[in-house]
Amino acid sequence: MFNHVSVLLNETIDGLNIKEDGIYVDCTLGGGGHSQEILKRLTSGHLYCFDQDQVAIEAASQRLSQISDHFTIIYSNFKNIKSELAKLGVYKVDGIVFDLGVSSPQFDDGDRGFSYNYDAKLDMRMDRNQAFSAYELVNTYEYQDIVKILYKYADEKFAKQIARAIERHRQEKPIETTFELVDIIKEAIPAPARRKGGHPAKRTFQALRIAVNDELNVFEKALDDALDLLNVHGRVAVITFHSLEDKICKYTFQEVTKQPDLPMGMPIVPDYLKPRFQKITRKPIVASEEELNENHRSHSAKLRIIERIYEDEEK
Repeated sequence: MFNHVSVLLNETIDGLNIKEDGIYVDCTLGGGGHSQEILKRLTSGHLYCFDQDQVAIEAASQRLSQISDHFTIIYSNFKNIKSELAKLGVYKVDGIVFDLGVSSPQFDDGDRGFSYNYDAKLDMRMDRNQAFSAYELVNTYEYQDIVKILYKYADEKFAKQIARAIERHRQEKPIETTFELVDIIKEAIPAPARRKGGHPAKRTFQALRIAVNDELNVFEKALDDALDLLNVHGRVAVITFHSLEDKICKYTFQEVTKQPDLPMGMPIVPDYLKPRFQKITRKPIVASEEELNENHRSHSAKLRIIERIYEDEEK
């Protein structure tokens, strides 16, 4: 069963300021935690949910059906949010939620190859119909490209040593499983460093997963599109678990809420120069002490929320 505890659930739902007749989008359906709470608050409104994991979709569909039929599940990556909603005649919405990263059931399913705790074929694809997997990356990417991925997406200080070890081992035979890769990583990292800072393969697995699924580029595009889709007083809520995701969110929100540079002494700011959005969260919301104790995934979670306050001039 696809069971997943949503992080910062109450804070996210409260922050969306849901209207019972509104149109909402859950870009990361997963176990359906956020979708269930949104759906409970809708009467004549509608919820659109995105996911590319068929197991998650089937499980969440059953749960949502017990609440109401005011939802539509879209089997697609959320990078297609605009085009997929347009197919359904939806061009404006009142709220969008992103709960980024990999859900607990995907980590816990050893066959998916996301985790260094289970022996499985190197995979890490969120969409299992995607051809490119961690196996192709590890066995075909050039040394310098692997180094770049490990540095950029995980700040792995032993990136060069790990990439060299991967290069050396795959010359003998392809690296096929997660445990084979874990052993190679352990071999590459000096013994003193292996004994501190958590599992020695944690950073490498994170970096490979982000690269395989192109997570950061996908999120950056989808966030821009999400802001375009908002009605006035509509909100976007984003939960990140990784500093690079949070950096994209923070920078994007700063850009669209930035006050214009105006001549000194201008008494009134013309409407067309005013920012179209305002931050609802000046600083990111983090998990309470209670949630930290109950859900280990919440430790790195940050929630940022933004609201559209003006329509674009040309629209």
